[in-house]
Amino acid sequence: MTRRGLFAPALGLLAAACSPLGLLNTLGPRDGGVRRVARDIAYGDDPRQQMDLYAPTAPGPYPILVFFYGGGWDSGSRSQYGWAAQALAAQGFVVALPDYRVVPQVVFPAFIEDAAAATAKAADVAAQYGGDPARLGVLGHSAGAHLAMMIALDRRYMAAVGRPDLIKAAAGLAGPYDFLPFDVAASRNAFGRAPDPTLTQPVTFVRPDAPPLWLGHGTADTVVHDEDTIILNDRMRAVGGRSEAKLYPGLDHADLIATFSPLFRKKATVLADVAGSFHRQLG
Repeated sequence: MTRRGLFAPALGLLAAACSPLGLLNTLGPRDGGVRRVARDIAYGDDPRQQMDLYAPTAPGPYPILVFFYGGGWDSGSRSQYGWAAQALAAQGFVVALPDYRVVPQVVFPAFIEDAAAATAKAADVAAQYGGDPARLGVLGHSAGAHLAMMIALDRRYMAAVGRPDLIKAAAGLAGPYDFLPFDVAASRNAFGRAPDPTLTQPVTFVRPDAPPLWLGHGTADTVVHDEDTIILNDRMRAVGGRSEAKLYPGLDHADLIATFSPLFRKKATVLADVAGSFHRQLG
């Protein structure tokens, strides 16, 4: 359980904390040697069930990553995060950047079902752009990390899209993984109708045969405390699962993903660390 006195009031600020990152899409420098190779690929009928793909300009094959942005489960757009997908692609990956449905249009588990469907679709189409669907990982920041962990750990979601063994590795940046009870508007609106609240929590689904996890968190994060990463890492290791956690001194919630940008990359080695983990696990 997280430190509720600190975590709960901040949970409602997830979207506000993440939105300024979108400025990096228009104002920040971009990594070279990669490009957006496809846009508006539909994985469902809703306008938000679409994704863009980024890939290195050199021929592959490359491992595939599916990146889920944050936004408190009620906001966000792939149009704000091309810079992050481009940064990952420059590390030697074909990167899918999907939108997903959010509150109030939907509630749990619809946005997690979208994450699973987007991941399956990425595997189907990325081979056209140099991606290897046999080497696929998922990752996310903040609420996006929650989505990535849920589809990596709870077998039901990828099984429902017919790809139970597709995800070979997963990473989470500043993610909420253990946030019961739902005592603020953000969590109540997204998860409050769940018949069994424990089934909304990634820590519920730790298992020894889960894909290997890499978890990163800033020690100065007051939106989602680093305790969530510590708890999930400890629980995974306690059941014999593969998990690695790294804490970044002085980094706050937005810092962790902002360091993907060339503008802030010298602040911490987050991008190199997460890319290195995926290369080790995916080959």
